[in-house]
Amino acid sequence: MRLKDKVIIVTGSTTGIGKAIAKAAISEGARVIIHGLEEDLGKQAAEELGDENAILHVEDITNEGAPERLIGLAIKNWGRLDALVNNAAWIVSSDIESTDKEFLKKVLDINSVSPFLLIKAALPHLAESKGVVLNIGSVNAWSGEPNLLAYSISKGALMTLTRNLGDVLPRTHRVRVNQINPGWVLTEREMIKKKQDGLSEKWYEEIPPMYAPSGRILLPSEIAAAAVYWLAEESGPISGQVVDLEQHPLIGRNAPKDASTISSK
Repeated sequence: MRLKDKVIIVTGSTTGIGKAIAKAAISEGARVIIHGLEEDLGKQAAEELGDENAILHVEDITNEGAPERLIGLAIKNWGRLDALVNNAAWIVSSDIESTDKEFLKKVLDINSVSPFLLIKAALPHLAESKGVVLNIGSVNAWSGEPNLLAYSISKGALMTLTRNLGDVLPRTHRVRVNQINPGWVLTEREMIKKKQDGLSEKWYEEIPPMYAPSGRILLPSEIAAAAVYWLAEESGPISGQVVDLEQHPLIGRNAPKDASTISSK
C-alpha cells in the first residue's frame, strides 16, 4: 500500500484524469477529498470510490474561500493533509482573435491562480506532514495548439509555478512540488467533444499514426499510475520536476506534411 493512511485532495476529480487519480490513490490506501462542479457526477464518483474513503466537495474552485473550505474538510474529517493534486482546469478553445482580456483572466484564474491559492492555503498542513503537491498540467504548456491559446498560456504559468515552488518549498517547508503534463487522453469529456466536432463514434480507433504511434491515445488510468509515484514515498526528495506523459516527443518533432489535424489535450 504505497499511500497507506495518507490524506489527499484531488481537485476536478469527479470525472476523467482526476477521478482516475482519486481511484488509484484509494486503491493504494489513501483517503481522498474529491471535488468538482456537478453534484450528480460527484455523488456517482463518491459512491463508486466508497464513502469510507472519499468525501465530496462541490464548489467552483475560484470562489472566495474555496481553498480553505477544501482543506478544512480534510482536516475536520481526517486530521491531516499529506498531498494536494491540482487537477481542476477549464479546457476551452480560443485563438488570438477570440481571446480578450476578461476571457484570458478567467482562464488564468481557474487554471493558474486557483492552484497557487490552494498550495498557499494547504502549506501549513503539508509542512507538518512533509507532504507533496502534484500539479496536473498539459503538454500544451510548451507552446500549445492554434485553437488553445488561453489554455496553453495558463498551463505555461502553472509549469513555472511548479518549477519555482519546487525549488523553494523543500528548503523552507520540506514540501515537494512536481508536475505531470499529460498528452492526449481518452477521458469521458474528450470522447463527447470529438463526437460533437463531427468525428465518428469510434474516432479513437481511427487516429493517424502522427498522433498515436501506438495505435491509441492515453488512458486516464495510465496518468493516474504515474501520479501515484509522485505522491508516494518512492519518489524520495525529487522536486521541481515537470514530466511529459505522451507517446511521442513534443519538442523537436517534425510533423508529416500530410498529417491530419486532430486536436489533443
